[in-house]
Amino acid sequence: MERIFLFIYQFRAFFTFLLLELFCAWLIIQNNQYQGAQFFNSANSFVGNVNTVSQNVRDYFSLREVNVVLTDENTELRKKLDQQSQYINALPIQGKVDEQIINRFDFVSAKVINNSTDRYTNFITINKGNAEGIKPGMAVLSAAGAIGKVKLTSTHFSVVTSLLNTDLRVSGLLKRTGHFGTIQWDGLDPQTTELNFIPRHVNPQVGDTVITSGYSGIFPEGILIGTISEVELGKEAPFFELKVKLAQDFHKLSFVTIVKSNLLHELDSLEQHIPEMKK
Repeated sequence: MERIFLFIYQFRAFFTFLLLELFCAWLIIQNNQYQGAQFFNSANSFVGNVNTVSQNVRDYFSLREVNVVLTDENTELRKKLDQQSQYINALPIQGKVDEQIINRFDFVSAKVINNSTDRYTNFITINKGNAEGIKPGMAVLSAAGAIGKVKLTSTHFSVVTSLLNTDLRVSGLLKRTGHFGTIQWDGLDPQTTELNFIPRHVNPQVGDTVITSGYSGIFPEGILIGTISEVELGKEAPFFELKVKLAQDFHKLSFVTIVKSNLLHELDSLEQHIPEMKK
């Protein structure tokens, strides 16, 4: 221990210089937007590369489990594709369908390289970023259902705000009744979330399906979120307290799809005029 103190004392000038350099760098990043953005991009890329290497090592030792997940996801995707084809074929043809509606969403697949589930504000890191056209605010899905929303991006990586994040709110819909509310995690069980603001005159039941409403323009309508697992209503409460078992097990999340809404800019531009209409 004495040698350690002696070493530090002998090189005290160097360590003092190093601490001052780090402090100056911190001040520059905190008080200059451009330098802060450059630092974030560099740090995000570095952390992303480290997470990629770490995930590759884990994948090597869990190839069998990954293959099972991929097989299940492919089966589910084929099932959904078949259901969509039947739905489209059953539609009556009434003139030409607007091509913009058909092409409203584009999709980009990505691999999960980091994922937390044990905090109040959980995030997911994926191996796609600006280079693939991914931007903050885009929805993220898995084969099982809704996952979250893109928070930050760098050139080759993105950070996603998970549904297991107490700060994220998503518009959810009771499929059976058509009533919508707000999906928000309570920070407790990573297998369940909550659907809030469903009024007391509605009759939600355990087992009811909860899907995305599509109102925000970010998530496509009808994406599975989960099923009602608990229904509670206080004597004087205006709204139900609904627990929703998530369709996706976030502990087994391996691959995701990012949703690029091609009409979101038009929708946002239009809705910006709503406050003016109230005057």
